[in-house]
Amino acid sequence: MSNLKNWNRGDPCRSNWTGVFCHKVNDDTFLHVTELQLFKRNLSGTLAPEVSLLSQLKTLDFMWNNLTGSIPKEIGNITTLKLILLNGNQLSGILPDEISNLQNLNRLQVDQNQLFGPIPKSFANLRSVKHIHMNNNSLSGSIPSELSRLPLLLHLLVDHNNLSGPLPPEFAEAPALKIFQADNNNFSGSSIPSTYSNISTLLKLSLRNCSLQGAIPDLSSIPQLGYLDISWNQLTGPIPTNKLASNITTIDLSHNMLNGTIPQNFSGLPNLQILSLEDNNLDGSVPSTIWNGITLTGNRSLVLDFQNNSLKKIPDTFDPPPNVTVMLYGNPVCGDTNGVLITNMCQPMSVDQQTLKKEQGSTFSCQPCPADKTYEYNPSSPIPCFCAVPLGVGLRLKSPGITDFRPYEDAFDINLTSLLQLFLYQLNIEHYIWEVGPRLNMHLKIFPSNSSLFNTSEIVRLRHILAGWEITLSDVFGPYELLNFTLGSYADDFPNSASTGLSKAALGIILAGSIAGAIALSVVVTTLIARRHSRHRTVSKRSLSRFSVKIDGVRCFTFDEMAIATNNFDLSAQVGQGGYGKVYKGILADGAIVAIKRAHEDSLQGSKEFCTEIELLSRLHHRNLVSLVGYCDEEDEQVKPFDFNYIRRKIYFLNIAELLIQIMFCRCLFMNSCQMVLYVIIFLVSNWRDSLQIFEHSLLPMLININLH
Repeated sequence: MSNLKNWNRGDPCRSNWTGVFCHKVNDDTFLHVTELQLFKRNLSGTLAPEVSLLSQLKTLDFMWNNLTGSIPKEIGNITTLKLILLNGNQLSGILPDEISNLQNLNRLQVDQNQLFGPIPKSFANLRSVKHIHMNNNSLSGSIPSELSRLPLLLHLLVDHNNLSGPLPPEFAEAPALKIFQADNNNFSGSSIPSTYSNISTLLKLSLRNCSLQGAIPDLSSIPQLGYLDISWNQLTGPIPTNKLASNITTIDLSHNMLNGTIPQNFSGLPNLQILSLEDNNLDGSVPSTIWNGITLTGNRSLVLDFQNNSLKKIPDTFDPPPNVTVMLYGNPVCGDTNGVLITNMCQPMSVDQQTLKKEQGSTFSCQPCPADKTYEYNPSSPIPCFCAVPLGVGLRLKSPGITDFRPYEDAFDINLTSLLQLFLYQLNIEHYIWEVGPRLNMHLKIFPSNSSLFNTSEIVRLRHILAGWEITLSDVFGPYELLNFTLGSYADDFPNSASTGLSKAALGIILAGSIAGAIALSVVVTTLIARRHSRHRTVSKRSLSRFSVKIDGVRCFTFDEMAIATNNFDLSAQVGQGGYGKVYKGILADGAIVAIKRAHEDSLQGSKEFCTEIELLSRLHHRNLVSLVGYCDEEDEQVKPFDFNYIRRKIYFLNIAELLIQIMFCRCLFMNSCQMVLYVIIFLVSNWRDSLQIFEHSLLPMLININLH
């Protein structure tokens, strides 16, 4: 439990529970859990449906853990959610339709799991979503054409799945789409819709290895197209002759069945890094002007891969610059032409994208840094041999619009430091490597500004920006994902944020996979009343027939009595609110001080269910349970007064008994604050003997009685 010591005590918001971030919502006086940032913490188990009880949650981040099971449909009830970050787990099952209820959702990342089944058409209702990343799963069926209606969708990544059917031509109407990446699927017999030339916002189109057929559409009218990969298909016909956008860096048409000659439109593209036409049926002459208009200085280079075609001629004046690599192996021209230059070009070669930047040491002769912390020299510091303790950041570009990162390193440094509000010398790209995708994995070090150490607030700020996707890199770099945030020596200041993850012993009370375990009684309760739930569904409208209950010690109040007690539910009497309704401090006619819970309209139950709940609550007596004083069930009002003098000694009016009763009915109407679930965890962990006593002596007999009727 050493890594979760502060999950055992106090208020999760005020006690700074690891990975739990809280804020006040609107004019509410309570702190609400708004962010769960638990990425890369070695968590296992399942994501429990009870997470939906955090009704003000905006960020759900469980990236890079070992979660199994399915994505609970109850997540669709957290209407405040903006970020769902579940990538890098072992989740299975289908994508729940209920996610489409999340009108505030900005980013849906479920990539690198084991999800299967179709992409729900209902996702077209996600009116605020900008990023949908579902790559590297086993999703099947066709890509819903309805997604074209998403007004803000920028990035759609569905590569490495089992998708089939035709590519939706309706994507031509997508108003904001910049990246469409669907590599390694099976759209057998489908062609690339010619209407895609009308996607005016498109920056990257990647449809590699998708069993596509037909001709290549003319995409020259897309003004900002920077990356085109339609390799490893069965495309036929000639290459379109109109010139593509001037900012294009990558054109990969290799491993198709294209014929005709290589057109002149590939010349004069100033940002071109690679043109791959390998393994087609192209004939004619090797072009000699493609590098015209490209400034090939420094680390700028150009690769022209024409291998395994039917090219028969090469111009007499063929003389590519030193930074241009031409590959001609497997063409007839290699057997008909002599010379050292052509001999070198005709050797079998491959395009090596695994460029690795080695770690760089200081060019100065410096004394060793102190050894008490992870000090090191910042190679970019304006002060030579200045020792500082950096932060380590693992970042991956998920769909970059480039093939060679070297010419863009400086632009990336400027872009990222500007967004993070850092000086340029504070950032050092220690190393990077291309991965399958292609995706660019890089390790960064961020140094303090002219000081040896970061202060705590600056570390928190940087981590929150990167983990919360509060910045957007330039389009050419595409979307990023945070792989790790290594504290190093700063871990001593964040004892509950160890990057190595949580011990297995600690996993028993974490939210992922064990909210249901933490609320242990609810598991037993749910099992016992499963049959009852199947017979008594929650009603959408109140029953017209009235039920009453007479219990010793529990009074039946009129609504007028409740109104008088709270000065007509005056705002000054309100002491709390939540998903169930509002809580008021009131004074009854006999002078008793009570906490009055008034249900809002959406929380009303059937009259019989309400009376049954009152009956059960009235039978529960324990020193840790708030006492029910009475009830009011009149017209369209349901009110429950509790003993305020006892409540005053409890935190945020926590009433475990009421929670358990609501769990029995397979719902949760008790929500004085969205911290409720976390408080239940505290209660059950710190008072487990009392919890078992409540269950054994009070709840269990009633549940058996209920289940038999």
